[in-house]
Amino acid sequence: MPKTDAAIAAQSVEGLFSGRDFRVPRMNLDGKSVLITGGTGSFGRRFVKTACEEFRPKKLIVFSRDELKQYEMAQDFPPSRWPFLRYFIGDVRDETRLDMAMRDVDVVIHAAALKHVPIAEYNPFECIKTNVMGAENVVRAAIKRSVKHVCALSTDKAASPINLYGASKLASDKIFTAAQAMGGSGGPKFCVVRYGNVVGSRGSVIPYFRRLVDEGAEQLPITDPRMTRFWITLEQGVNFVLSSLAMARGGEIFVPKIPAMSTADLARSMAPDLPHKIIGIRPGEKLHETMITADDARATVELEDRYAILPVYDGELRARYLAEGARAAPEDFAYASDTNPERLDARSLQTLLARSFAA
Repeated sequence: MPKTDAAIAAQSVEGLFSGRDFRVPRMNLDGKSVLITGGTGSFGRRFVKTACEEFRPKKLIVFSRDELKQYEMAQDFPPSRWPFLRYFIGDVRDETRLDMAMRDVDVVIHAAALKHVPIAEYNPFECIKTNVMGAENVVRAAIKRSVKHVCALSTDKAASPINLYGASKLASDKIFTAAQAMGGSGGPKFCVVRYGNVVGSRGSVIPYFRRLVDEGAEQLPITDPRMTRFWITLEQGVNFVLSSLAMARGGEIFVPKIPAMSTADLARSMAPDLPHKIIGIRPGEKLHETMITADDARATVELEDRYAILPVYDGELRARYLAEGARAAPEDFAYASDTNPERLDARSLQTLLARSFAA
């Protein structure tokens, strides 16, 4: 049975991380053909590294639109060493190209997205084409090509979105959860994973702060001292996808139990002696992030290391989860970074950084 909130809060954060590596259950990729969209991004590169080290897939297809990034990635992961690797130029906006890439594919991981909040605000048409229409194209191609498993990466910004990026990812989440019914009883098992900021990923504030410190900055820019965020490592993110693929029955949004930290505490942990300069919240940015809203609580069940938001139309699925030991979330439950009882402190952050940058 899941631990109580008090029992969880009593553990050290290091203990939580060592106990929540999300490695169990784990989909075995041996002998499978796997395609990852946006495969040259931070998540994609880490996923490919994990797959190369731990599995022997029949094929591992890196699907992305940037030939330079594919060329650079092929230097680190050459097909001469890993003959199952394929580098496939394509855009999720192009359904025909996706359809071709998914021939004989067993597992699809959809990581492609336009993710930069201000850029999405300024280029709304482009954001919608990639994040919403691209999601639809992935679903159509996966159903047509009889893919067995599909996992889409979401974001904490998709819950109660206030910016276009979050709204587009909410639409994407709805597309993938509804796709379970579209595919029919013999169609793919679709699921979504939703998690917070990734330590060390491109666009994360941590590499930005580290660069400023290395360059001799005299202060660190802070948007708002009250701001909080969820944090997860790339390794945990990859493990969470593989475990969610293994446990998905179809239509779930999986949310990991991970700690939160204020950006001011993060800056103090990275540079204790540097003062902070308050620069204000950017357009479309939240003070705190939410991964499960109170409105979603009625459809949410709690597991040992994660929550699952279940499709509201599938009461049988909910009954199965509850029968197997899951707990129904309280009706007023919300999973937000400012009220999350699991907090990162300076020591835990340094442990996290050491693991992330050594990987």
